[in-house]
Amino acid sequence: MPTVIVDGKEIEIGADERLNCIEAARRAGAEIPHYCWHPGLSVVASCRMCLVETGTRDAATGKISMMPKLVPACQTPAKDGTVIVTESPLVKDSRARVEEALLIDHPIDCPICDKAGECLLQDYHFQHGQSERRADLHAFTSRRRDVGPTVTLFVDRCIMCTRCVRFTREVSGTSELMVTSRGAKEEIDVFPGHPLDNKLSGNVVDLCPVGALGDKDFLYQQRVWFMKREANVCGGCSAGCSIHTEHNQDTIYRLKPRENPHVNTWWICDEGRYGWHHIHDAARLVGAGRRATVSTDRSTPLEAVEWADVVPRLRTDLKAAGRLAVAISPMLTVEEAWMLCAVARSIDPQAFLAVGHVPRTGDDETFPGGFTIRAEKCPNRLGVEGVVALFDPAVPSWSQLVEHVRAGHADAAWITGAYPAAWIDDDTAAAFADLKCLVVQDLFDSPLSALATWRLPAAGFAERAGTWVNVAHRAQTFEQAVRPPAGVWPEGRLYWNMLGRRGLYDPTAVRRQVAESSATFAALAGEIPATGVDLRIHQLA
Repeated sequence: MPTVIVDGKEIEIGADERLNCIEAARRAGAEIPHYCWHPGLSVVASCRMCLVETGTRDAATGKISMMPKLVPACQTPAKDGTVIVTESPLVKDSRARVEEALLIDHPIDCPICDKAGECLLQDYHFQHGQSERRADLHAFTSRRRDVGPTVTLFVDRCIMCTRCVRFTREVSGTSELMVTSRGAKEEIDVFPGHPLDNKLSGNVVDLCPVGALGDKDFLYQQRVWFMKREANVCGGCSAGCSIHTEHNQDTIYRLKPRENPHVNTWWICDEGRYGWHHIHDAARLVGAGRRATVSTDRSTPLEAVEWADVVPRLRTDLKAAGRLAVAISPMLTVEEAWMLCAVARSIDPQAFLAVGHVPRTGDDETFPGGFTIRAEKCPNRLGVEGVVALFDPAVPSWSQLVEHVRAGHADAAWITGAYPAAWIDDDTAAAFADLKCLVVQDLFDSPLSALATWRLPAAGFAERAGTWVNVAHRAQTFEQAVRPPAGVWPEGRLYWNMLGRRGLYDPTAVRRQVAESSATFAALAGEIPATGVDLRIHQLA
């Protein structure tokens, strides 16, 4: 097995692995500071912050031969017998000088910079910088330049790592960014007439190690040290990108990609990044409401019902109505979908269960870097189909449920939505107008909720906990990031109570129950890693 020596510590690497010295040092627990290098981009070795001492150890004699000069760790491969020294006096002095050079012309506007608190320039200065500033301190502000609809550039803060330029060329393939005035006056800029306006543009803000690129949506909204971070999954499309939801006092301020080599690597699309604002929309449904009868008149008042009364009254109304049809939304988690099916069959043993409406927009779009934005705008179609198959192997679709109701085969229907945008038209909604009992559970009013006997609010993607299965059959679990608005019970809590279970809703207990009763989800019985579980691999095994 190939061996690399890092600060005297031997570590083994795979025979086929292609690691550089930064990656090899990490395995030994040593973090080599760097600005320009990123594992998802090409190597340019321009910042010189990662300079280290390297050498080789002769396998036969054990003698170590060191290179005469420092080398960039990002550009130096770690092979069998490579020796890496990350903390020698020479290396420390080099880092201090590089840091000093970067700070000479950097504006000291940390108090107003959005990057304060997570800036590598700050962190590395305290860890590796000079103890005293040897240059005069001049007060000046950073020039601000608009480079696109979502991103602003603070020109003088830039340290020319060129991560953003390489991203637009190698990952998004749009090449809007460039380096102009090469030399002492070089700056990042956009090509004339070509603003930074691609569907992945927000990633350049995440890539920027300092505060040069700012997200207009987040700019001056919140200090990072006030926010909490929850590992989450994007609900914008069937890709199921791993994300971090950053929030404070149950208010979301931004979404950032979470590294997952099996799903989204290091990136997220702008549609997902900025697709959280509906969570705090004032038009959201809150509180349970009930009409005495189904009515096409939108002015018919809703009687407010306490959630403690919803559980028995809802069950009574549906049971009294007769034949039940249920649409299980692909926005629900696996656990919520399974509990809803169980509730429906406990009310009507012959209940017609179908996968809810699957929203689609255009076609899948794949970028040169391999990232794909999916046309299917729901996170859990495959998961819901797998759950419905446990109760009805035919797995009826939304259109089949509508025809089932139109044909007069149902007396009551329970339609779950949780869609962030309009999804049903008047003609489709009219198919449910003559039912004895119609339950609509959604985020916003719609032509269907106007006909509802029971109008129940739904939870947004960051307000629920459970498991989603993406288009690649990878199941990812996540916890609730923020609480829903007052008056909203997440679907899981409602179904948990309707099943007569005691205590707080426990998605882990439900997930284990689903896994134990189904070979499809058997892999979910144990501990789920942060990157998720590929259900197909376990099925093949």
